[in-house]
Amino acid sequence: MTYKDAKDALESRLREDGRPLIQLLAGPRQVGKTTLLTALLDEFDERAAYVSFDSPAAQFPGLWDRTWGQAYARSTRLGSAILLLDEIQHLEDWGTRLKGEWDRIVHLKLPLAVVASGSSSFRLTGALHKLTGRFERLTLGHWPAGEIASAFNIAPMEAAQTFVTLGSYPGSMHFRDDLPRFLSYVRESIINPSLSRDALATETGIRRPALLRQLLAICAGSPASIVSLNKLQGQISERGALQTLASYLEVLDDSFLIAPISKYAFNEVRSRKAPAKLIALNNALLAALHPEGPPQRAHEPARFGTWVENACIASARNAEQQVFYWREGAQEVDAVIDGSWGRWALEVKTGAYDSTDLRGLLEFTRRHPAFKPLVLCDDDYRIVADRLGIASIDWRSYLVAGIPSDLA
Repeated sequence: MTYKDAKDALESRLREDGRPLIQLLAGPRQVGKTTLLTALLDEFDERAAYVSFDSPAAQFPGLWDRTWGQAYARSTRLGSAILLLDEIQHLEDWGTRLKGEWDRIVHLKLPLAVVASGSSSFRLTGALHKLTGRFERLTLGHWPAGEIASAFNIAPMEAAQTFVTLGSYPGSMHFRDDLPRFLSYVRESIINPSLSRDALATETGIRRPALLRQLLAICAGSPASIVSLNKLQGQISERGALQTLASYLEVLDDSFLIAPISKYAFNEVRSRKAPAKLIALNNALLAALHPEGPPQRAHEPARFGTWVENACIASARNAEQQVFYWREGAQEVDAVIDGSWGRWALEVKTGAYDSTDLRGLLEFTRRHPAFKPLVLCDDDYRIVADRLGIASIDWRSYLVAGIPSDLA
């Protein structure tokens, strides 16, 4: 969901007749969840109250009980009220606590609505079974290039370029012309808190935080690469068992940082056994963790092309499409997409290419005709795909607006 979509959905649900279910707002750090809750605070004025569990005040005893006591009183006094609970995953056993309060609201028939946000999907997921039948979940994802263009008055094609080299965290856009400050912001406001506060606070616990940090760095150094766990293990000085690495990859995925993309296969066992393709879910992570920073296309065309591929695949994943890759021998497809955008096999090309570079794409769609081939490339080279009867769009246009509906 984009920021606007999430805001519109929450405002609409909070105005519905009766008492809406608990609204759980999940998503990465620094994509606007707190901004959205404070916007709701302004929108609903005295009816709404806001509490953050990611602040020093949250450490004082009795905050939870005081918060709910005041909310109950407000709902009775005003006839309706809204309680906004930010970063609730930092509260111990929050699912059980929230269930208890919600059941009390229902029992007493109080006109009190609840919105709770969390930066770690695994913490939210781990508590969801305690809230069965009591909630709706919205996910505010990484911003697409089009939203960056609109929010910061950047030309769409420039926004796509920025999306590739600097990512799309809205807070970092203020520093896009000051690279040292930009990199510092991403490291200190996004990466470090995601690891030290969110990932380390999982219900299962992270026993080897140094291993988790090394794994993130290696994944960010190998964007859009198909890498086996054995190969990852060989690159890490802080050695860990393959099972530990696999579980830590899941943690990075649940932290909205790195997605291990599975191989597309009819046989689920074969798919699980195949190595994953590592995708950074926001290219800002690549910029902050690569020792040389963002690539310049003129000087590093190969690295730039890899970052474009990563950005294109991450855009589909962040838009909640099912995303896979495909490889058989020397033939490969960059991404296989199945979802609301349709069923597509994507090949991402920057710079010149010829028909031999599309053999994997043609072979995959021959074997799996339910998927349509699509080439994302520079506008000047779309003619190559056109000659083969393959649909194509400029990769910048794709990053801004996705796959056009007229291609479906």
